[in-house]
Amino acid sequence: MKIRLKIPARINILGNPSDGVEGDFATITAAVDTYAYAEIEPASSIIFEIAQDRTYNKKDGSSEGTTSRQVYEVGTFPLPYDGNLDLLKGAYNRLFKFSPEFRNKSQKQGIKIITWSEVPRQSGLGGSSLLVILALVGLREFYRLNKNVLNDYVLAELTQRVEAKELNITCGYADRYMPIFGGIAYLDYRGKLQQKDIFQEPFVTVETLDKWVQDLPIVAITTGIKHDSGDVHGSMRPKYLQQDKDWMHKGGDLPVMVRFMQGAWETAWRGKMALLHNDLPAFGELMNKNHALVEEMMQYCGFQDGAGWANNLFIQKALSSGALGAKLTGAGGGGSVYALVNPGDEEKLEKVWKETAGKYQLSDAKIFRPHICKEGLNIQNES
Repeated sequence: MKIRLKIPARINILGNPSDGVEGDFATITAAVDTYAYAEIEPASSIIFEIAQDRTYNKKDGSSEGTTSRQVYEVGTFPLPYDGNLDLLKGAYNRLFKFSPEFRNKSQKQGIKIITWSEVPRQSGLGGSSLLVILALVGLREFYRLNKNVLNDYVLAELTQRVEAKELNITCGYADRYMPIFGGIAYLDYRGKLQQKDIFQEPFVTVETLDKWVQDLPIVAITTGIKHDSGDVHGSMRPKYLQQDKDWMHKGGDLPVMVRFMQGAWETAWRGKMALLHNDLPAFGELMNKNHALVEEMMQYCGFQDGAGWANNLFIQKALSSGALGAKLTGAGGGGSVYALVNPGDEEKLEKVWKETAGKYQLSDAKIFRPHICKEGLNIQNES
């Protein structure tokens, strides 16, 4: 038996980083047509591999490339963290703790999981979460675990616990939900701020907007400047939690961080209305407002370059070239930005950004046109 998995990356379109403080408000987020993959098959041991430069043949499903590999005896627990393949090992360890069914079945049969990704590392497209999701799904499918217990909502929540609790990675719930569900959706995180145990807080509410939004005329660029979203969210979240706690206890004026996040949330719920009316100019203005809030907030949190000099450079170039709106899609510092343009202006912006990347010697920058991916997680079982 071989199982093949495919999952799309995500772009936070409006409302972030309210998901980056791990809940409390909402974002509009889309799955996009840049993918990560996995293959799962039986083995005599526990074998994890991550490909460094792997290609995938869409005709016959084959793949090849160099890999990083670790092997453990069946029954080993916990798998040790050493900075290599920890995302996959974290998925195994957390599922082992969570599921008695997995603890039992994993003692009897080895497994090989190999993953690879088109998503650039530290690009702000949720790449680390994709590998965790693929590992969790692969384990669920291979060991035929109860899908009522380990449903897709629970897998998304487990992904958050893998990164936050096992590996001390801080990033948003959108990274964990949208790739699984696919399409474009309004994600509501209210009730999740305190990161309680699974089943002790609400799941994310996924309100699909696919019926009204088929695609968007957007252009994106990964700047080539790598960032760690935890460096950003790890600074923002403690400030937010402390200010929110003091405010709830003492009252008074709205704290600065709470104001920032409520403002970001407002762009999301107003953006949903704009999308339903197909009002792209209004949606673009909300993108600009969202980014202005992020820029101000990051400076407040001690980031001298705000959202990042390269991010701001490409955003300014997009707006001066006629884009309706432009903003971050990741945590800031490095990563990716995207711009909403008038339909037909995509090529014009690509040219401007390409010239800008050359002028500022950003040789690793990559420009692409993301399209909404209606399908989320794809599972193919082969006998």
